[in-house]
Amino acid sequence: MTLPGSTPRAPVERTDSRVLVFSKTAGFRHDSIPHGIAAVQDLGRQHGFTVDTTEDAAAFTDTRLARYAAVVFLSTTGDVLRPAQQQAFERYIARGGGYAGVHAAADTEYDWPFYGGLAGAYFHSHPAVQPATVRVEDRAHPATARLPAAWGRTDEWYNYRSSPRTRAHVLAALDESTYSGGTMRDDHPIAWCQEYRGGRAFYTGGGHTAESFSDPAFRTHLLGGLRWATGAAQADCRPENGYRALFDGTSTRGWKQAGPGSFTLEDGTLTSDGGMGMLWYAAREFASYSLKLDWKMSGADGDDNSGVFLGFPPSDDPWSAVNNGYEIQIDATDAPDRTTGSVYAFRAADLKARDAALNPPGEWNTYELRVEGERLRVHLNGRAINDFTNTDPARSLRQGHIGIQNHGDQDRVSFRNIRVKELAAAAKGGRG
Repeated sequence: MTLPGSTPRAPVERTDSRVLVFSKTAGFRHDSIPHGIAAVQDLGRQHGFTVDTTEDAAAFTDTRLARYAAVVFLSTTGDVLRPAQQQAFERYIARGGGYAGVHAAADTEYDWPFYGGLAGAYFHSHPAVQPATVRVEDRAHPATARLPAAWGRTDEWYNYRSSPRTRAHVLAALDESTYSGGTMRDDHPIAWCQEYRGGRAFYTGGGHTAESFSDPAFRTHLLGGLRWATGAAQADCRPENGYRALFDGTSTRGWKQAGPGSFTLEDGTLTSDGGMGMLWYAAREFASYSLKLDWKMSGADGDDNSGVFLGFPPSDDPWSAVNNGYEIQIDATDAPDRTTGSVYAFRAADLKARDAALNPPGEWNTYELRVEGERLRVHLNGRAINDFTNTDPARSLRQGHIGIQNHGDQDRVSFRNIRVKELAAAAKGGRG
């Protein structure tokens, strides 16, 4: 469907680095708004993007919005856009635009369903400003990758009318046992992201206090959200439900090291050390499943060899996985059928899609490896990049173990948050 007043065209890939901060209020006005504007301007100067600011809704036209990689709704409140301006913003999002909502952006445009979906949830109530613990659920997204798993901070903690979890990807949630006045109990998201009707949307509930915007951790959080919303960084922002942890950052229980080398565990992260070996999940095999894990290369040239092995029988010999299973490669510097996203030596990834989805060395990436029967599909940061079907009678993906490779002394690759969701056919599969 074409929106009123629009000209049909394909979504554009936005490469510009200009952000608009919009802070109009038609209800309560936060004293922290000037501090938030100054913080985004500082981040722009430090990280190479231009920041414009306005409280004039007349900026919401097709022509003016087209200049921006993302629009920040900074503690806006009430009805801030007229119908024609709303339609222009809908077209902007449909053409690949970005949205970043901060704090009271959730207290905005209650009668505009498109905006409610974009923001992810509407404000309901809040207790007094107080300290609380934020539990970071996604430590790969640029908004949360550099935060501690348990992030203590002081703010005004919103309760929302509903949880966005089924529609958006939750990055962090409040632990209501650490403060008073929470009403969402065991599911209280406070930051999330999603791809929405052609564009990208990031929201954080922090930012009520002026002090938030001078807090280095909150500024890092905000910067990461902006980088993702503008397309400068990639992440998997699809809704994620039903996964259970195989490695939760605290213990390698259930895992065994095969062959030389090892993995060190620090700050919830496994980092390869020497090799050539493999850490494999020995507690059980899996049949039909979706495996997700976050990984990062250390070297600036991207030449840090490692991979994820699937579908191999139990063995303390890492070469058994090489000879009987399949490796999804991480190293970005080899031949096409042996580089990031490839099923090593069997099928290259779609290199154009892979390159568009891949974050550079030093930044986190997320794989989804989806196994159904003999079919293996690879998603990188939420983008489909490979689709492989096994036809080798000597191998099978129908059942087997999962492992991560430590390749050698010069190769340092880190892993976080290894989790699995068993699919419907799994009831007939794995032993354990």
